[in-house]
Amino acid sequence: SSGINAEWPLRPGWKQDSVQDGTIIGNPKPMSHEERLAKLENAFTTILECIGEDPTRHGLLDTPTRAAKAMMFLTKGYEENIGMVVKQALFPENYSEIVLVKDIEFYSLCEHHLIPFYGKIHIGYIPSNHVLGLSKLARIAEMFTRRLQVQERLTQQIADAMVNAVKPTGVGVIIEAVHMCMCMRGVQKQGAKTITSKMLGVFLDDPRTRDEFLKMCHNEK
Repeated sequence: SSGINAEWPLRPGWKQDSVQDGTIIGNPKPMSHEERLAKLENAFTTILECIGEDPTRHGLLDTPTRAAKAMMFLTKGYEENIGMVVKQALFPENYSEIVLVKDIEFYSLCEHHLIPFYGKIHIGYIPSNHVLGLSKLARIAEMFTRRLQVQERLTQQIADAMVNAVKPTGVGVIIEAVHMCMCMRGVQKQGAKTITSKMLGVFLDDPRTRDEFLKMCHNEK
């Protein structure tokens, strides 16, 4: 088994083409950008009231609007799909060795507490007749990190997206992250790092290819 999943993994309740005309088609109903922003502003006003603050206080007058815009930016990945990200950046090339883009910085929101987690992503693949523009690897990662996430699913989604975008002979994704939900609340363990990986195709089946990828990620000879 090559470990390659050829089916595009769609988020339940959402469609791959659901972002046309700025409208997201999801549950409970379709909402335009403006509708979402207005609802978020109201929600943040409610949050301020619930924690005992006065939303009419001078320092907080514009906070619901600023927070709503920030949340829209931090979750802008819901407004993108793989076609929009990759566009025409797939090029014929007779190259069959590892291509690695490492140390891609990212920031995401944990879906359990809406608290940030951040770190670095390493994405490697072996082309099969086509290569992908290097910046597109970072953009694919950005699309998924700018959604509510868990690190395990994020790792899987990036790997699956690479398979669908490039049809490579193998893909490897490693994510190293610090979760603020472990640092600033809960167990409050500073410096704890979570590492996840996903190997597909020859990265899964061939130990030598996998070892080469891992050594490249960690600057080992």
